[in-house]
Amino acid sequence: MPAVTSRQSAYAALRFGRLAAMGAVVLLILVAGVWASWGTAQHVMLGKGRERGTLLVTGCSEGACWGPFTPTSPGYRARERVRIGQEPAVRRGGTYTVTVKPHSDEVVRSGPAGLLYAWSPLAGALLLASVVVAGGLRLTRPAWVLAGAGLALLTATFLAL
Repeated sequence: MPAVTSRQSAYAALRFGRLAAMGAVVLLILVAGVWASWGTAQHVMLGKGRERGTLLVTGCSEGACWGPFTPTSPGYRARERVRIGQEPAVRRGGTYTVTVKPHSDEVVRSGPAGLLYAWSPLAGALLLASVVVAGGLRLTRPAWVLAGAGLALLTATFLAL
């Protein structure tokens, strides 16, 4: 039996390097998606002890909307004006359930729609990672699973908003 040639070992090293590099890229994309989502999702998911209530949007301009806040959590006071980012489904005159970010007058949507919207950056990361998994790692079934999860999350967000 002949020994492993240098050509075979070089091919194996290059293949391992490609798999390691693409695996690192996939991991980086998914971590970035979770990181981008967590900034908003933490306020929605970990709402115990946070100020919750409803926002009646009275005005919008330059990427933000505002209006009076009516608390539903006991022990909190009403506010004349809080600010929410102008999300796709936030319209003037609408009333939305929100959670106030600690130590600020900024709110994020809560409830199922707010939770799904908060995790939408992860949905985009799942779709992008599926392309890298399919093309760079040549793993088509896991790529379809990632793409299906990302598409399901985006679709659920669209329907909830």
